[in-house]
Amino acid sequence: MIVTRRGFVSTSCRILTAALAGAVAPIGPAFAQVRKDGTNDRAARDADRLILLGTQGGPNYLPQRSESGNALVVDGVTYLIDCGYGTLGALIEAGLDYLEIANVFLTHLHDDHTSDLAALLSHQWTTGRIEPTTVHGPHGTRALVEAAVAFGAANAAIRLVDEARSVDPKDLFRGIDIAAPEKPTEIFADERVHVRAVENTHYPDEAREAMPHRSVAYRFDTPYRSIAFSGDTAYSPALVELARGADVLVCETIEVDAMRRAFETKVAAGAYADNPEGIWHHIVTTHTSTEDAGRMAAEAEVGLLVLSHLVPGALSDLPDEAYIEGVRKTFSGRVVVGRDFMEL
Repeated sequence: MIVTRRGFVSTSCRILTAALAGAVAPIGPAFAQVRKDGTNDRAARDADRLILLGTQGGPNYLPQRSESGNALVVDGVTYLIDCGYGTLGALIEAGLDYLEIANVFLTHLHDDHTSDLAALLSHQWTTGRIEPTTVHGPHGTRALVEAAVAFGAANAAIRLVDEARSVDPKDLFRGIDIAAPEKPTEIFADERVHVRAVENTHYPDEAREAMPHRSVAYRFDTPYRSIAFSGDTAYSPALVELARGADVLVCETIEVDAMRRAFETKVAAGAYADNPEGIWHHIVTTHTSTEDAGRMAAEAEVGLLVLSHLVPGALSDLPDEAYIEGVRKTFSGRVVVGRDFMEL
């Protein structure tokens, strides 16, 4: 039997999560708050699963942590939130059938949140998906999906002839540009989930004035619980409003001092050669410090804060306690530092 490093991490995170859920727990009580239909904890966990597929802040793919991706499985149906590099492989290693994913939600169009989208869609088509897949996201999402289809055009042209395929990818995949509302607004609903979105504060005003692109946070309300995803953002009152009373907030975070050290190491190795300090300004001003992650969790009164999109993440050997220390300045509730394949 061959065990990959990520496979080992996957198994370890499942064991850790199971142990936490059955013991002291940042996990167990979160389900106790959401049993809207009277199900017990185990039944709720089976019906509603959150799997962290990628927890590295980026763009930085590393063997220990993939770029941003989350799977929410409700009554056996998987919804994908972000699709950074490594997401397709992570879905497979997590035992989730990528062929069956019908709805993808992108928080914004930075490449560490979208890089695996073309791979996901082309593999869905090649593997034989015949039902539509819809990608929801802010301005530019429709064009991104069209570009992903163009990326796979040669593959499709060959297989349509050589394998007598009958479904054209252009008819299978579509992108929807959603609004980036100032107030939480429903953008999707089916029999399992209601999804609301709100514009967060990842892009400063001067950038927003110069481009149509936007960044959003999402909240998924299921029959069992509510889960908010911050996306990339600085402190955001709109996110606080969106996440208010949620059972879980998955929030990005940066430990600034450790990331500065990691950044300088990357610059010394040749990265960011075009404008290192301009890039550092973006990193430190448009992301959420550990203290602000705790502040938003406290103001929203969430049940569980899950730290993800970690910076520096695997760029450093920073212990979990270093992230939690900053959070504790502003939030006294339950918090867990996310790892790839952690299931909550």
